[in-house]
Amino acid sequence: MPIGNSNNDVYNIPSTLTRLQQDDNNTQSTVGQDAPQNMLPSNAPSNQNHLHSSGLDRDVLGLAASGYSHSLRRQGVTQLTSSSHSCVSSSGHNPNSPVYNWQATKTTVKERFAFLFNNEILCDVHFIVGRDVQQQRIPAHKFVLSVGSAVFDAMFNGTLATKADEIELPDVEPAAFLALLRFLYSDEVHIGPETVMTTLYTAKKYAVPALEKHCVDFLKSNLGSDNAFMLLTQARLFDEPQLAALCLEMIDKNTAEALSADGFTDIDLDTLNAVLERDTLRIREAKLFQAVVRWSEAECSRQQLTVSPENQRSLLGRALSLVRFPLMSVEEFAVGAAQSRLLSDREVVSLFLYFTVNPKPSVGFLEVPRCCMTGKEQTVNRFQQIESRWGYSGTSDRIRFIVDRRIFVVGFGLYGSIHGPTEYEVTLQVIHTATGKVCGSNNTGFSCDGSNFTFRVMFKEPVEIMPNTSYTASTTLKGPDSHYGTKGLRKVTLDCPSGSKVMFQFSYAAGNNNGTSVEDGQIPEIIFYT
Repeated sequence: MPIGNSNNDVYNIPSTLTRLQQDDNNTQSTVGQDAPQNMLPSNAPSNQNHLHSSGLDRDVLGLAASGYSHSLRRQGVTQLTSSSHSCVSSSGHNPNSPVYNWQATKTTVKERFAFLFNNEILCDVHFIVGRDVQQQRIPAHKFVLSVGSAVFDAMFNGTLATKADEIELPDVEPAAFLALLRFLYSDEVHIGPETVMTTLYTAKKYAVPALEKHCVDFLKSNLGSDNAFMLLTQARLFDEPQLAALCLEMIDKNTAEALSADGFTDIDLDTLNAVLERDTLRIREAKLFQAVVRWSEAECSRQQLTVSPENQRSLLGRALSLVRFPLMSVEEFAVGAAQSRLLSDREVVSLFLYFTVNPKPSVGFLEVPRCCMTGKEQTVNRFQQIESRWGYSGTSDRIRFIVDRRIFVVGFGLYGSIHGPTEYEVTLQVIHTATGKVCGSNNTGFSCDGSNFTFRVMFKEPVEIMPNTSYTASTTLKGPDSHYGTKGLRKVTLDCPSGSKVMFQFSYAAGNNNGTSVEDGQIPEIIFYT
């Protein structure tokens, strides 16, 4: 609720994230560069004790490392070299150079530990990493590894601690293991499109969550419609729900582009089912069916089966039933699915009857419309002036609204703190006013910078808003006093990209509303698609 006044100002929405472009001039550490010059060759005899340590199945690693590193490279994922302290440097030592009094040249603990990275000096354990010609013998120090990883701590100091001087890691790629060690020794992060997935795997295996986060952040920053399906598969494989959710959101917003990317036909069946179950894909069902057919053809090739309707249907299984054939027009169905031979004669006949007779027969396929949002994202702003300050005590800010055409609300623009950079916790809701049914909600948060701009807070899924029906926009914020809007408008009409218009009507939401009304308060913006 309002607690004071300030000068008027103009506000806007922060721009959306931009995609990084690959810089061919950037260099990346390679296994050969990281390998100490005095290491034993992988095939050299050794009389030291050995320990064989296995992890995820090698086939899974091969999927993550080989196939998808190539896909990442092909799709232009940008190399990233960073540090948890925003400082990337090289230890710069030569294992064959004189090492007497090396400590005197290292003025900090970080420099001394970084010097020991991949260095035979004082090492008390070696790892035989990788397989075959890629195998490398890498020196390490048990103390450093135990300090940085609970897995290594248990390996060297637990009740079942190994006494071996050499430990075999056939399931780990040398480059990824060196990236892990570099992080444990120096906090430096060296990841790129060739190594990000294998480094993520290695960080998870040895329980180093900080490095996991760097890998996931790298993938997030390079997410696009061209690699969304590939990264979705990896996010599910490595149990990264946040990354998976971002991939699905990207697929929802750019369905046609994502389905046409090379990575789509490489996804597994479970991922295909997860996508087909969604109500928020923005594509005609006939186009979606064509993509499913392409996937089934690729899967036949992977399974070394003849591409035939029988084999395609068998491999699709439940996925075929997730295609919403009733959403097609009769013309789309007749020239596409009806002639594909993927449907049985009974299914084809029942669907033709569905299109042509009333009452419509049961067809065994979902009839629920997908969220076919079109055009560009739009924002309606209901205030003409900004003031300060607006307080919060656990009560929801609420405003009612009606639109004259069907839209999909994807989020709200909210005011932030008057006290500088701050984090807010917020619960968003869109409520059907007459019934009290919650149509969409999300418990989330947002960061603000102290300006009087609005800050985007989004729902997990678009919320369908029917025309000429009253809904209540509700936000419950937890945080310091914020800016708020005044001189509110009761009606706002916007031009749509299609050339039509949409009109919003705002009205007072009776009851607990924290003071928000048509005239002033929170929830200045509703973000939507038509």
